[in-house]
Amino acid sequence: MSSIANSSASLRPNQFKWQIGLWAAQILLAVFYGFAGTLKTFMPPDALPAMGLNYATQIPFLLLRFIGICELAGTIGILLPALTRIKPSLTPLAALGFVAIQILAIAFHIYRGEIEVLPMNMIALAIAAFVVWGRTRKLPITPRA
Repeated sequence: MSSIANSSASLRPNQFKWQIGLWAAQILLAVFYGFAGTLKTFMPPDALPAMGLNYATQIPFLLLRFIGICELAGTIGILLPALTRIKPSLTPLAALGFVAIQILAIAFHIYRGEIEVLPMNMIALAIAAFVVWGRTRKLPITPRA
């Protein structure tokens, strides 16, 4: 039986809804940051402005790669510990890392006058904060015995 089924089997109906919402948020974050991190880590910076990352050629190359690697590490951390129930406390820490990335991204875009991208940053920030709260307070995942 999967770890999701094991952790969901003893939940009350209201908790089950929270569990579904939190897993959906975690998967959404993994897809979003997995895609963004892959682009920033493996694509040449000159190709990124055509994909909406206008700043990619205007920041240091190593900073772009560092951000991409952090996003990929967070992608692994938001799912794998929770799925395997091995060190599941890493999942809210990964979400907290996404919160930090978004706070810095919002400040960066405001500084550059790129107000049009802020709604996406705010949505990603809210989803990551929801996972931090949900996996630390509302419905933490219990580690494997």
